[in-house]
Amino acid sequence: MPLTQLDPKSALIVIDLQKGVVALPTAHPSAEITAKSSALARAFRAHGLPVILVNVAGGAPGRADVTHAFNRPADWTELISELEQQPGDHVVTKHRWGAFHETPLHQYLQAQGVTQVVLCGIATSIGVESTARNAHEHGYHVVLVEDAMTDLDAEAHANSVKKIFPRLGEVCQAAELLAELRAA
Repeated sequence: MPLTQLDPKSALIVIDLQKGVVALPTAHPSAEITAKSSALARAFRAHGLPVILVNVAGGAPGRADVTHAFNRPADWTELISELEQQPGDHVVTKHRWGAFHETPLHQYLQAQGVTQVVLCGIATSIGVESTARNAHEHGYHVVLVEDAMTDLDAEAHANSVKKIFPRLGEVCQAAELLAELRAA
């Protein structure tokens, strides 16, 4: 479903555009995802809309053979400079796939009066999808910016975009969303 409208109180949630994640091999060039996500962040800020920058600093406890544990570099969690983080941005550090689990994200969005969340970032089938599912369950209108996200696996990305996301919200392209913001 394409974007039908942008709510007056929307928030952009940028998932895991951090040094360690952006450096991983992805299905679509991470530089393109970074550029589009950064453009969205600038546009949301220009319209006085909340920008939430999410990074991941851990994973769920569980069996070691399924957690893909490895030694992360010291700067793994640092948000990439291309996002041009501003003092008004809200930063959420998560320790699970989704940005809502055991974080103050829902409370922050409620305090801001947010009714719609726009999601982008890496990885489509993990952090983005988990956050989208939780946003949907919390009652937010969910918008997923297809060309501002990618995955480590092209098939996983396609499955999320084609099969899962239409059940959670609206899927659009960055240019479509930027045009909607300009028109607002």
